[in-house]
Amino acid sequence: MEFLDSHILFMIVVLPLLGAMTLIVVPSVRVKLIKQIVLALSSVVMLCCLYVFVFYFAESDGFRFSNSWNWLELPGSWAMGELGISLSFGVDGMAVMMILLTGIVMFTGAIISCNISTWNKDFFILYLLLLSGVFGVFATLDLFFFFFFYELSVVPMYLLIGVWGSSSKFKTFSRTKEYGAMKLTLYLVAGSVLIWIGLIAIFVEADLGTFDIQALSQADYSSDFQRIFFPVLVVGFGILAGMWPFHTWSPDGHVAAPTSVSMVHAGVLMKLGAFGIIRVAMYILPEGAEFWMPVVVVLGTVNVLYGAISAMGQHDLKYVIGYSSVSHMGYVLMGIATLHPLGITGAVLQMFSHGVMTALLFAAVGTIYASTHTRDINTLNGLAKRMSKASKFFVLAGLASLGLPGLSGFVAELLVFLGLFHTYPILGALGIVGATITAVYILRLIGRVFFGPIKDPLRIESDASPSEILSSGILALGILVVGVFPFPFIKIINSSTEEILSKFI
Repeated sequence: MEFLDSHILFMIVVLPLLGAMTLIVVPSVRVKLIKQIVLALSSVVMLCCLYVFVFYFAESDGFRFSNSWNWLELPGSWAMGELGISLSFGVDGMAVMMILLTGIVMFTGAIISCNISTWNKDFFILYLLLLSGVFGVFATLDLFFFFFFYELSVVPMYLLIGVWGSSSKFKTFSRTKEYGAMKLTLYLVAGSVLIWIGLIAIFVEADLGTFDIQALSQADYSSDFQRIFFPVLVVGFGILAGMWPFHTWSPDGHVAAPTSVSMVHAGVLMKLGAFGIIRVAMYILPEGAEFWMPVVVVLGTVNVLYGAISAMGQHDLKYVIGYSSVSHMGYVLMGIATLHPLGITGAVLQMFSHGVMTALLFAAVGTIYASTHTRDINTLNGLAKRMSKASKFFVLAGLASLGLPGLSGFVAELLVFLGLFHTYPILGALGIVGATITAVYILRLIGRVFFGPIKDPLRIESDASPSEILSSGILALGILVVGVFPFPFIKIINSSTEEILSKFI
């Protein structure tokens, strides 16, 4: 058991890499074998993530499951002393929640990915590389490897969207998958440049000769340094988090991506940005955070309102979810910016809730599109009578999105609002206005697409398949469990919230 505890995070990060390497030697014509390997590996990884969650809950305290291997140690090679880079792993409560989320989305996305009919082997290799990078970001405690895994999780998106994605064509506008892939890549690379500048500046200023996050968080940084480089990191990470006004890549990327990649994109990748703000910017530069958080909370408020209003005007189901994601990530930014225990706990819980909820929405839309060959809201109607299984999952996720009590979205947004009314009551009121707008467009969408009269009878080829029901059912279970039994999740998150806020005392 002790061996497993010390190596479980290494296994979670490395297993997808090993899976990708295994697929390289499997002949492309062995499609069934390729799918079996990916599904088996994804199920093992998800079980490992559940193991981390359960045993962290039993002893919710600080960083656990820690292990470290020296990767580069060159005494005297650095002008200020030695250069130390270690492959260090360890998770606190916030990271545990994100690892659990990634494990769930990885497995459910792998199930959905089995529907892909072209170049399956190449798709799954990139898919596994991407997920390995995501796990690495959440699990590592070394800034160098944090950036390495961050890039590993971003780069495959270009090919996954550009090759296996789809274009959106309407009378008023059109977006090709190549456009969405390139726009996403350019924005995220720009953010990566800012992040790398911030990380190198922290390393040099700390003068410790190490990239260890915990050691760097104890260094003495000047107030001016923190105030200069905190916004550099926030903008860099904020681009991936969909922060306004750097959000425009996100809806186009969502729409162009294939279903499983949309699930990973909205469900997990956007959380990397918010996670980076907390883990790196806030944890290492607390004075900079105190100075700039009023600006961040205002930008988060704009996210909420702008995203919700934009979602109301969309005609493509995927664009609705894309702009809805921008809006809901605004609640995450607002909660983080409160620097209040309730707000930060709510922000992390919102990251988890939004992950499973959005993944379920995209899974349902993928089923609808595969059957009807359209995502046009003005064309779709009366689907609840003709695609009852997919409709149920979409409606459940939609109700979670608008914050219905008993579902995960309600608990998360409630905590964020409580934190906001303790710190920024006016912006908290605007956040509630945003939630009201969300209820309007979600209920209008559900009424028009699923419960409206059947006007133009579409050719419905099929409802959700057994594999799609399994995938959607797991995500729906996550929404219900967090909504009905939020305490275990809040307990785990609180353990890391206290550690983060101790930096501001």
